[in-house]
Amino acid sequence: MYDVDEIVAALQKLNYEEVLAYWIEGEKEEAKFYRELAKRARDLGLGEELVKTFEKLAEDSVGHAKDLEEQFRVKYGRKPRSEVPPFEVLPLLDKFERADQLEEILKAAMESELIAYKSYKSLSEMVGDEELRKLYAKLADVEWGHYELLRQRYDELVKG
Repeated sequence: MYDVDEIVAALQKLNYEEVLAYWIEGEKEEAKFYRELAKRARDLGLGEELVKTFEKLAEDSVGHAKDLEEQFRVKYGRKPRSEVPPFEVLPLLDKFERADQLEEILKAAMESELIAYKSYKSLSEMVGDEELRKLYAKLADVEWGHYELLRQRYDELVKG
């Protein structure tokens, strides 16, 4: 799947402005991804709790993107743009066609969030710039929250 060390090496080369723009684009992509998962979960009749989880993750991502875009505009006086593709959003949607794949989708989404968490956490511990360190720590916290929410749904599925 993804090599955390490679991700960390690529992101470590970015400055604060580039990381902020990267995060904004990543949140937008994540919102699209989770909206589509919610739609597919609803269409497959996989239960309203799972649909609501995916919708919440999408809404959280949209909210984060809007807040961060405003911060970016205030600080840099322009709209953010990133050339680095977000690694959090895995190409899972094509696999999510049947209800019996739900466990696999949740596992893959959890793994994606966990990789993002580990990468950002590692970056927060190694960068020298204090402002960048705080930004990476914040990113790690956001991804950990996403992971935990998905893990709850996964645990419910396995127990249910």
